[in-house]
Amino acid sequence: MSASPSAQLLHDLRLAMTTALSSRRPILHHLNADNSWLLQIPRPASATRKGSRVYYNILIDPWFTGGQTDISWWFSLQFHAIPSAVQSIRELEELIWRNEAVARGDEEGDGEQRGDAAIDAVAISHEFTDHCHEATLREVGRDVPVFAVKKAAKLIQGWKHFRTVVQVPVYKPGDRLDWRETSLLPLPAWIGISRLEQKSDPVGLHAALMIAFDNGRRSSTAGQNGEHVDADDTAEALLHTPHGISHVAVSTIISQADPPIRTIALLHGLSDVKVGETPLGPALQINLGARNGVHVQQALQASSWFGTHDEVKKGSGIVAKMIKSRSMPLVDVLAQEQSSGRLSKEAAKACLASYEELESGISRVLD
Repeated sequence: MSASPSAQLLHDLRLAMTTALSSRRPILHHLNADNSWLLQIPRPASATRKGSRVYYNILIDPWFTGGQTDISWWFSLQFHAIPSAVQSIRELEELIWRNEAVARGDEEGDGEQRGDAAIDAVAISHEFTDHCHEATLREVGRDVPVFAVKKAAKLIQGWKHFRTVVQVPVYKPGDRLDWRETSLLPLPAWIGISRLEQKSDPVGLHAALMIAFDNGRRSSTAGQNGEHVDADDTAEALLHTPHGISHVAVSTIISQADPPIRTIALLHGLSDVKVGETPLGPALQINLGARNGVHVQQALQASSWFGTHDEVKKGSGIVAKMIKSRSMPLVDVLAQEQSSGRLSKEAAKACLASYEELESGISRVLD
């Protein structure tokens, strides 16, 4: 691949920008065929009037090139099977600056670096190195804040690369969720990042990273970070659950949130992945798969559902020999759920319509 950013991603970005600029809606970019994403949230009008950038850019679970290993290479070593749409943080930053140029009406934006950082924050959902990839993360500027789950935050702090590493708050069923309390400095008051967990999850796989935001009308009420927030503080949210989460848990947490939260994007894969199944014992469930995704989507009624963490990677080591991945077309899963009486015809149709598999380099405006 050439040193310039992916032509497909750049082309798709410009198309998305045309729509997004007229609607002031967030843009989601799939940066590889697996689980790396860029979420661009339009800043409040009051912020852009002051001359700042149009978008607040959150990089999620970046892993672009090179291998990924946990414990040791002989235990597990993986590589992307499909090249990432961007091959480096530098390429991603170029894309972001080109995006800003289009937003300013400069059709000839060259992706040249500006004075401030292109990436505003990094969000890490798990400590495993296919989510928390050290080589990729070390390319990110030291001053960019990282918001990570507990184990990942401790790991990243040990690198002594980033100046600011924030452990995100955790919510389980029964906890009182106020998204405004998840807006930890240095996030702006209108964005919050948190982790949603189910009650039983010994390995810590089945959880969700929630990015909630309210970039709408300003009121005279200031948030904890000194910025104005909406009068009712209702938020929109992206829910990123690469291994899946109990639909009962996530439904309970979100439905009881105050102020309310509307899920505009669900990131949940279709692959049912297990590892370690032998005659001596059951397998460890890694990814919960399409059936679980259907029930999570039913519970949340997200405007859009995108597949994630479904890339079949090139692997070696002990884990590669023990892993079992099964992927069933979503339409077949929905047919089974419908025939069993767990899903109505109308619900199955709506669920199918909400789902889209974004290939590496594809972008979408979130409604």
